[in-house]
Amino acid sequence: MVSSEYERRIAARFATFDQDGNGYIDREDFYGAAKALLTEFAVAARSDKGQALYSGAEGFWQGMAGIADRDGDQRITREEFVGGAVKRLRDNPDRFAEIARPFLHASLDVADTDGDGAATVEEAARVLKCLGVPEDVAGTAAATLDADGDGKVGEAEVVSAFARYFTVPE
Repeated sequence: MVSSEYERRIAARFATFDQDGNGYIDREDFYGAAKALLTEFAVAARSDKGQALYSGAEGFWQGMAGIADRDGDQRITREEFVGGAVKRLRDNPDRFAEIARPFLHASLDVADTDGDGAATVEEAARVLKCLGVPEDVAGTAAATLDADGDGKVGEAEVVSAFARYFTVPE
């Protein structure tokens, strides 16, 4: 795939992170996503799960800023996002997975209402909707995450799919 097509697809994914739609990604977008998840699953921010989610959001933000915030203004523009993805993540999607892992782990933990260590496909769809995935796509995407067909979505399935979605052109 030509680089311009790859860059176009990555640029379209920018909106997933720009939770408030103000044209850039910043810490508040990550905290907004965490707050939306906690509200959706009725989990208190001061609970262990809530604190882990906010800690994961902060780590994810710091990792993203380190990769993409080229001017150091604590905001990632669309151009910085595309540049960061293309130059730093395209050849190393595992790096992206590692910075996202604590947030994704905590998100699944919040969604895991029965405490069995994995979210159901329905719970995963609720998470995706909170993160800005359109409702008509969230259910299908969540079902796709259930790679082994057991009705559950675990961390390994989510982390690898997340990294692929944001770093590879397919």
